[in-house]
Amino acid sequence: MEHNVGCDKQFDLPTKKKDDVCTIMYTSGTTGDPKGVLISNKSIITLISGIDRFLLGVNEQLTEDDIDIKLLVEDIGELKPTVFCAVPRVLDRIFTGLQTKISTGGKLKQTLFNLSYKYKLHNMARGSRHDEAARICDRLVFNKVKDGLGGNVRLILSGAAPLATHVEQFLRVVTCAHVLQGYGLTETCAGTFVSLPNDLSMLGTVGPPVANVDVRLESVPEMNYDALSEVPRGEICIRGDTLFSGYHKREDLTEEVMLDGWFHTGDIGEWQPDGSMKIIDRKKNIFKLSQGEYVAVENLENIYGLVPDIDSIWIYGNSFESALVAIVNPNMQALEHWAQMNGISGDFASLCQNSMAKEYILGELTKIGKEKKLKGFEFIKAVHLDPVPFDMERDLLTPTYKKKRPQLLKYYESVIDDLYKSLK
Repeated sequence: MEHNVGCDKQFDLPTKKKDDVCTIMYTSGTTGDPKGVLISNKSIITLISGIDRFLLGVNEQLTEDDIDIKLLVEDIGELKPTVFCAVPRVLDRIFTGLQTKISTGGKLKQTLFNLSYKYKLHNMARGSRHDEAARICDRLVFNKVKDGLGGNVRLILSGAAPLATHVEQFLRVVTCAHVLQGYGLTETCAGTFVSLPNDLSMLGTVGPPVANVDVRLESVPEMNYDALSEVPRGEICIRGDTLFSGYHKREDLTEEVMLDGWFHTGDIGEWQPDGSMKIIDRKKNIFKLSQGEYVAVENLENIYGLVPDIDSIWIYGNSFESALVAIVNPNMQALEHWAQMNGISGDFASLCQNSMAKEYILGELTKIGKEKKLKGFEFIKAVHLDPVPFDMERDLLTPTYKKKRPQLLKYYESVIDDLYKSLK
């Protein structure tokens, strides 16, 4: 008979201290190498208690029966999640899928959907909870959307990048669930801000800070952001026990971002009158053009990204050139439709080479630039159309779909040179 040596011995677990490192979490990093973020037991406990407090305040509770999905659309039907965390790229896909379904569902269904949507949105804007705003519309129309997400979803959380306001509003109305946008960094143990459910006025913001963190804005004069102006804008700085303990073996980098106990996020925020935060820019992604003007490129990409005919855009400029150029991933259906209307033949790849197609896309970008009253130097002067979307395979995006600008420049260097030559 086998005798298990260890079965009658008792060992105490090693003592754990609050400040012990619980995990080293690597951030993908849009610049340079990934950094090992040291996260302590205390950080995680502090964060969880803050989130718990938040949920309690909005009458939500997480229980062990809750099912969270790391979003794979195919798994939804099987898993029937109750909580659903996603990056905007995925929620955009759900939004587009639903829009297509509605537009191809016949006139009657379309009209019914649009009326229900308007009615429910109107009531939610007046302060109704989403589950009480239009019960009959939920039963007749929106429950189908809910069933498409497995039927049990209560909470949809978006993070890692900004969620477009029109997508957020649409999903808040049609999914019969809370759709909340959050903001935080690996260095702040993820969730630092989260928007409040049933508060439509917080659309387009990341909500107020969660409990247990201090937040302040710091002026960034070179970008004309003043934390003390009537509309306070500046770099978001965070303090408190949720912060990381430093970068693994990179004290130098830790010192760059930790000043007097405040972690400097590199993101530019704008306090809203209701205490919520709106992320408006990124401090690092600014550069000077040769005429001395500063360009905040993320802000511009968000504006130009409103053009429906494009899927993605990367804007480039440097201090030796006076103009901006861009690499664009056009929307395949939109470009093919335009070609058909203009009697231009060829497949998608050849259309992207077509000079008229480039002019057309450039014209659309210029149109939105004028509409949004951009300054002259913020207009894009030349574009290259790439039929292949920016991807992780070529190391152009991080796993959370943020653009890796140094890598994009390396990959498209000769294209950029040609764009500038074409302007001379």
